[in-house]
Amino acid sequence: MNVKIEPSWAEHLRAEFEKPYFAKLTDSVRQEYLAGTCYPPGPLIFNAFNLCPFDKVKVVIIGQDPYHEPGQAHGLSFSVLPGVPFPPSLQNIFKEIEADLGTPIPASGDLTRWARQGVLLLNATLTVRAHQANSHALLGWREFTDAAIQALAREREHLVYMLWGSYARSKAYMIDRQRNLVLESVHPSPLSANRGGWFGQHQFSRCNDYLRGQGQEAIQW
Repeated sequence: MNVKIEPSWAEHLRAEFEKPYFAKLTDSVRQEYLAGTCYPPGPLIFNAFNLCPFDKVKVVIIGQDPYHEPGQAHGLSFSVLPGVPFPPSLQNIFKEIEADLGTPIPASGDLTRWARQGVLLLNATLTVRAHQANSHALLGWREFTDAAIQALAREREHLVYMLWGSYARSKAYMIDRQRNLVLESVHPSPLSANRGGWFGQHQFSRCNDYLRGQGQEAIQW
């Protein structure tokens, strides 16, 4: 894939790069990008890791796979590039932040600023074929991203894991709740959020309260 990953993550995930599944994954992704349009652009596949080094992670937000329409995906879950209209889930995230913290809805949906503060915006699948949601779900990415979550769960503590929707919540078994804060809710998509369980959960203020309680700086959501 000709993509470099941030050095601290490369060190913690070194064993994965040597496994047969990763060689197969690399070849499959390369073939997909050669065969047609895929997202995000190749240099941004590992953007979540590159913007948020292993030892800087404070919060983990797990998405399922990248946005699959032009100009949206740039390697961070739920995030879109500046100037791109907010997808519905991101709209609901910003609405809840505004209600919870009083933070005005921003002009841009680019969450790079979160990543630089220690929010790992990790999609379980890191690539997708254009216009086809979950089209790369079976290529092997989930084994790789599970390994990343497990590395954090094993070697770091006092993190906040924000697990939205049934898929993200299925990762909870890897996390020691005695050593970390796990915040679970329905997915922020309109279909789920409008049924209840997303709005009014105060996840963002609860996250910041926990971080402050651990002597860490709160996230500027």
